[in-house]
Amino acid sequence: MSVPQRPPLVLASSSPRRRDLLARLGVFADRIAVPDIDETPRKGELPRDYALRLAEEKARAVKRGEGEIVLAGDTTVAAGRRILQQAADADMNRRFLKLLSGRRHRVYSAVSVIAADGTQRSKCAESIVKFKPLHDSEIAAYVQSGEGIGKAGGYAVQGRAEALMLWMSGSHSGVIGLPLYETRLLLKQGGYPLG
Repeated sequence: MSVPQRPPLVLASSSPRRRDLLARLGVFADRIAVPDIDETPRKGELPRDYALRLAEEKARAVKRGEGEIVLAGDTTVAAGRRILQQAADADMNRRFLKLLSGRRHRVYSAVSVIAADGTQRSKCAESIVKFKPLHDSEIAAYVQSGEGIGKAGGYAVQGRAEALMLWMSGSHSGVIGLPLYETRLLLKQGGYPLG
């Protein structure tokens, strides 16, 4: 039995974490294209809707060649209805960690795939994460590490922040940046053969 020909895959992301997570599925992008979109939340937009919208807009923002499949994702951290975007600097990182200290928060990890025929499908994984109550010294040490800069919510669960996490429920890969169950399902639905 012959293996179906795999269509070329475009990853609409500059994130090395998403590339690493795709590799866990045995999937490697043929091309990386960095989408340029406005990531400002809309007035009253809920975190889940925001994550889905961004994933879909990122997928549509990159040029898709004939026969190519495009995959894009977005990970959004939310404290209640408040969207915690990527920590731009140390002060923002510190504020986010103080806000998340000792409380549960949600992580929405959306993925969107545009199939070779132009059909777009999207899914969103929801996870709950709880950090221990963080001492000022722990926050200062984490911020000083620089690991949380550029990360949604100001932390990277695949790094030092995992030692500050009491528990999580949901998709570990989604909290890192790409929900693998949903990604695999969407790729298969989009015509990308996976075992």
